[in-house]
Formats: sequence, structure tokens, C-alpha cells
Amino acid sequence: MIFYRSVLRELTAVAFAVFSVLLAIMTVTQVVKLFDKAAAGVLPTDAIVAMIAFSTLSYFGTLLSITLFISVLVVLTRTWRDHEMAVWLTSGLSPNRWIQPILAFSVPLTILITIVSLYLGPWAARKGSEYSDVLRQREEVSALAPGVFKESRSGDKVYFVENYSGEAGAAYNIFVRSVSDGKTSIVFAREGTVRTEPNGERYLHLKSGRRYEGEAGHADWRVVEFDRYRVKITQNIRSNEDSRTKTADMSRLVGSDRSEDKAELAWRISLPIASLILALIAIPLSYYNPRSGHTFNLLIALFVYQLYYNLISLIQSWIAKGVLSSYWALVLLHLLMAGVFVLLMLWRRKPLKLWLRSLGGSRA
Repeated sequence: MIFYRSVLRELTAVAFAVFSVLLAIMTVTQVVKLFDKAAAGVLPTDAIVAMIAFSTLSYFGTLLSITLFISVLVVLTRTWRDHEMAVWLTSGLSPNRWIQPILAFSVPLTILITIVSLYLGPWAARKGSEYSDVLRQREEVSALAPGVFKESRSGDKVYFVENYSGEAGAAYNIFVRSVSDGKTSIVFAREGTVRTEPNGERYLHLKSGRRYEGEAGHADWRVVEFDRYRVKITQNIRSNEDSRTKTADMSRLVGSDRSEDKAELAWRISLPIASLILALIAIPLSYYNPRSGHTFNLLIALFVYQLYYNLISLIQSWIAKGVLSSYWALVLLHLLMAGVFVLLMLWRRKPLKLWLRSLGGSRA
């Protein structure tokens, strides 16, 4: 019991340190990407902090998966390096005894990874996308700031407002220039208000104005006077959100016939399963041989981790493209990796040569 508690304490301490480092690295990476988007005008500057929080939550499951694997690998590698495992084995204890404390540490984290992968991560990604779109709409509408010529985000419109009444929600003496299909449209209006339609699109409703339309360099411009006219400011974003697979709810993915939805569901379910299997595989992979160098077993473990997740991604892409219509390939992959864990544990219990020799003797 004392052994189990000491192992769990060390695993928890290492996991906290590893997760902190990974979180810091991911946060810095996201900050650089978001500042680059903000500099390019794709993302409003005041959305950076919130987008960092949403991005962190969306990648939380992957960070926990990596943390779980590295923590088990680091702790058990230390026991080999400090010869604690040698004392353990010479005492007649089997490496299988390590499975129980590793499972006691891994199962709660796997449950958390499952919750994040199935629900919290997609929710954070969806909310982050919605928040970014709302801010883009707000910044587009802020083009109606009085006394300032401002270009729309799409670059096809220029707005100017002479006066703006916040209480009435109306702008006065409005100028709007837009370009579409090579034709230029210039609108002057005495008054205008911004309204959101039920489908999510926003329009600038103008009153008492005049509209000029034609091609630059030509004299055949058309002039139209109007009492009421509206100009679209933003596109409909609500319908686009529902079609994004990565941010879709589980209720939509389960039972869906779309190959993209099946692929996304396969990834979300595979992440916690792979995390638990890799935590167990880290037990035999942690074997440390001083003659092989300090990083040899870590390189092998990194190769196994990358191979496992790359195969999951490959099968996911095949499902998304319709090459595979079922999840049997993923089930076989997880069973194969579980079999690799069993074989490695048998190998560590008895050296390979002795194991093969015993098999040869039994056949004889």
C-alpha cells in the first residue's frame, strides 16, 4: 500500500509539471498565431485573450493524453535508472505489479480525457468560433463611426457617417461605396440604422437617399433615388456553424450517415482509448539500459506514440473519404496495440532469448 501511494504521488507531481510545460508551450504557440491573425486583420485584437482560453480548452484532451504518456514513461524510466526496478525484480516481484498503480493513475485521467474529447473540446471550439464571428460583425458595424472613412473586412465596401446618435441608434448623412462584378455603387442617404435579420445577417437600412451605379471610366451611370434601401454588412454565420464537423455536438455525430461525421466521432472516441493503452505500453517501454544511452528508450517510446496516433489519423481520413465505411479498422488497431502491450510485458518478464529458448524446448 505504501508503494502504491508513493508511485501515485510521484506520478501526480510529474504529471502536473509536464502538463504545465505543455500548456505553456501551447499557449505561446497560440498567442503567436492569434497575433499574426490580428495583424492580418482576420481576428479582432480584443478577442485574443478569449480565443486563447477557447483554444486551450479545445486542445485540453490532447494535452492530457500526452501528459499521461510522458508522466508514466518518466517515472518508470527513473526507477530503472536509479536501479529501483532492479531491486524490485531481484526481490522476486513481477513487473505486472506496476499495472495496478498505473491504472489507478490513468483511469481518472482517461475519464477526464473522454469528457473533454466528446463534449468540452468541441463546445470550446464552437464557442470560440462563434465569439470570433460576433466580434468580426461588431467590428464591421463599427465602420459606422462618425467622421471616419473605413473599409469593410472583405474590402468591397467603404463607409462614412457624418453624425451618429447612440440613443436613437441611427446615423445621419451616410456614404457607402461598394464594388461588385466590376461595377461601382455609391449610395448617399440622409439617415440609416443597423438591423439584424432573423437568419443572422446584418443590414444597414437607409432612408431618403440616392444611389449611383456604373463602371469607372464610363459615362453610362445609373442614378436612382429611394425612400428606403438596405446594404448588407455581414454574411450569415449561423448556418455555417452548424455545418462544421469539428465543432458539432455528439447528438449530431451519433447516428449520422455523413462520412465526415463518422470520422470525427471515430477520433473523439479513439483519443481516450489510445491514451489508456499508451499509458500501459509505457510500462515496458520505460526499460532503461545504461549501455544504450540515456535517450534510447525515450526515442522508441516517441516512435510508438507517433505511429499510434498517425495510424488513427490515417484511418480517420479514410473514413472521411469514404474508403472505410465502418469503425472495424480502428477497433483492430486498438486491439493490436493492446496486444503489443501484452507481448512487451511478456518480454520484460523474461529476456527474449530465454523466452525463445523455452519455446524451442517446449516444441522439442
